[in-house]
Amino acid sequence: MNTFERHESEVRGYCRSFPAMFSTAKGAWMTDDKGQRHLDFFSGAGVLNYGHNPEQIKQALVEYVMRDGITHTLDMYSEAKEAFIRRFQELILAPRKLEYKLQFPGPTGTNAVEAALKLARKVTGRQDVVGFTNAFHGMTLGSLSVTGNGFKRAGAGVPLGHSSSVPFDGYLGQDTDTLDYFEAMLQDKGSGLEDPAAVIVETVQAEGGVNVAGVEWLQRLRRITEAHGIVLIVDDIQVGCGRTGSFFSFEEAGIVPDIVTLSKSLSGYGLPLALVLIRPDLDLWAPGEHNGTFRGHCPAFVTAVAAMEQFWSDDKLARAVERKGELVRERLGRMLKSRGLAGVVRGRGLINGVEFGDPELAGKVSRECFQRGLVIETAGVDDQVLKLLPSLTIGEEDLAKGLDIIETSVAAVLDAGLRKVA
Repeated sequence: MNTFERHESEVRGYCRSFPAMFSTAKGAWMTDDKGQRHLDFFSGAGVLNYGHNPEQIKQALVEYVMRDGITHTLDMYSEAKEAFIRRFQELILAPRKLEYKLQFPGPTGTNAVEAALKLARKVTGRQDVVGFTNAFHGMTLGSLSVTGNGFKRAGAGVPLGHSSSVPFDGYLGQDTDTLDYFEAMLQDKGSGLEDPAAVIVETVQAEGGVNVAGVEWLQRLRRITEAHGIVLIVDDIQVGCGRTGSFFSFEEAGIVPDIVTLSKSLSGYGLPLALVLIRPDLDLWAPGEHNGTFRGHCPAFVTAVAAMEQFWSDDKLARAVERKGELVRERLGRMLKSRGLAGVVRGRGLINGVEFGDPELAGKVSRECFQRGLVIETAGVDDQVLKLLPSLTIGEEDLAKGLDIIETSVAAVLDAGLRKVA
């Protein structure tokens, strides 16, 4: 029995899927303690959009630490925070004509979601929040209340109230606009659904199975929330920071949410950092009304600034992500067709998923990929979707290599199944 099995909680998960002792990493590759290299199509569940140890960002961090730059400041002023706020305004918000106040909650995604839900309730005076089927927003109680996954919700151990779930885009089939249901419920005083404080939505449900909301659906959702005075929260924690191409995943739809939550790749280096963007007139917090010990994580501010300056001073990365995403979806589609598989490929930018006709196939392919040197996870309530999440900066040669491994692994799993039947 190794150290982890002997001493670490049984709650550990990803190490069971990827049983290797990782030691170093660079770019799109991780190396284990035996010297074996693994191509990374997982990217820390979306934390490492710019790959492992990106050189310019690493140098900015090293220089800051070596000059004894202050590490922790709670919400006191620091040069690192000022630089982050200034560059976020200049490089991210101003070019998109977005005006938000910046709140720094605790450093993880679920901290940002909790703050957003609390603020929406405060400013509206309402209690309920509407989420969507197959949504995932985090593992704390408020976030779980608007999460769809039954297994995750059950882990709360207490009733999860003051929330309702309505069908996400495509949940009832491609011929049904699920917002017909939501709007009818809001308009009918006999529906039992009162106007909620907020609606929280992911434009692409990452953990839920790479379910993509359509542009027109998102635009209509924005109109509905405006008509009913409902705060629209876009959870961009996993699919923001360029994952879909544009910095914010909602840009393609041309909507402006009232509140946006960011984390994961915001620091650009894997350091914990979360942010809540708030429409200025909704910023009704009293000083200290919501706080967190690690909301002043200065090293993460430093790396975030370096990431913005390197990757978001122009649209080169966004264009590259869109191009690579098209290559991925085209290649996966050809793979399904060539094998005669009744599956579907869906995604945007460099978050993509394959849902096979056989719901057990994704897990088998993931395990086979790992044996061949590719780290790739599954998603969906039954882990029925093979989820591709390579770094945005991955070279096309490495991207093609990963897709080769997926195709070879699918063939191996299918052939093994045929041999078993025979």
